[in-house]
Amino acid sequence: MQHLLFITERFPPDLGGVATSAGRITATLCQLGVDVDVVTWSRYLPPGEVLPPEAIATSAGKLCVHRIGLYRAWDMTMPHTLNVLDWLHQTHAYDAVWGHYVFPSGFLATWWAEGQQLPSVVSARGNDIDRILFPPGDFARLQWTLERASLVTAVSQDLSQKIQRLCRRDDTLLLPNVVDTQQFRPTGLDKGLDKEAIAALKATLGIAPEEIVLGFSGELREKKGQQFLLDALTTVRTQRPTCLLIIGEVRPTEQAVLQTYAMQHPENAQRVIVTGHLPSPEAVAQHLQLCDLYLQPSLWEGMPNALLEAMACELCCIASDAGGNAEVIEHGKNGFLLPRFQLHQLGAIALELLDQEPTARKTIGQAARDRILSHYSLAQEKTKLQAICDRLQQFLPP
Repeated sequence: MQHLLFITERFPPDLGGVATSAGRITATLCQLGVDVDVVTWSRYLPPGEVLPPEAIATSAGKLCVHRIGLYRAWDMTMPHTLNVLDWLHQTHAYDAVWGHYVFPSGFLATWWAEGQQLPSVVSARGNDIDRILFPPGDFARLQWTLERASLVTAVSQDLSQKIQRLCRRDDTLLLPNVVDTQQFRPTGLDKGLDKEAIAALKATLGIAPEEIVLGFSGELREKKGQQFLLDALTTVRTQRPTCLLIIGEVRPTEQAVLQTYAMQHPENAQRVIVTGHLPSPEAVAQHLQLCDLYLQPSLWEGMPNALLEAMACELCCIASDAGGNAEVIEHGKNGFLLPRFQLHQLGAIALELLDQEPTARKTIGQAARDRILSHYSLAQEKTKLQAICDRLQQFLPP
């Protein structure tokens, strides 16, 4: 396979795990010698506008990004995108198509690939299965996409099992999220912050030296357990000076939850610190190094990049047992799992861990990084992507 068309709803510098994984996977595919054209949509362009192609430097294959302005509805965006795909294919003659996330990207990739008699890959990444499975989701479109794609990948065993139940295909390939362990590393290791740098960054953020820092990374919203994070802050602050550090942003539609919390707990709300979007993975890693505990109380999940990054930074993590969280964390050894029906106990569990000797949390953090190094590094993903390319080759003419 020489030239791949990669369709994704989000791509860097967009926020979120889909964008992060799309950028990482396309870069790795280029390292394997594949030229990749990315087609992605943008809410910041006039509807239908197509920006000039954006070439991104890589060490091997060529990577080019095409951004298309979204219409208000998919029934306008998709036909227009199909016209763009036809035009690109006439120019570049693709060998295969990759849809990153089941809908809209996976569906569009599968539909267009069939029309062009090309093999397709659909990559299930997070809550894309759960979100489309139930009303008002489109179950028929979901099932059609998973059945008709040449190859299907899943970010976790949990998602793979759901795909098998949906369409009875037993050939789903596991493609977990991974983390760059050179970018995400613990305090004092190579580019990790030293104690003075940590103190300076805390001062910049308004964190008092004696405050416990509860951390969360990513775009905070309901599915990530926003209310449970706030409740945990309330609980821990009854016994210790504490702040909640949101390394990222709060989704605009969820701002009302913070406003309600501020009215009910005005003093606690002042200790919710939101960094906003940070400019680089290195900046995210530096902020993670400020945290005493990392919290991931997701209601449902694929395999969150943020949790892997926190573990790579040797943080002691408490996560729900949703989705891939339970596949990454071995309870009591490299982190702690909390059943989804017990997330109201998040603050109490955090207090229990904070009452332990710091060396106990450090041991857990070291085991967490070891887990990432052995199972969720860039090298593991590169091997799996090579296997996917080899499988795709079987669908191509000799």
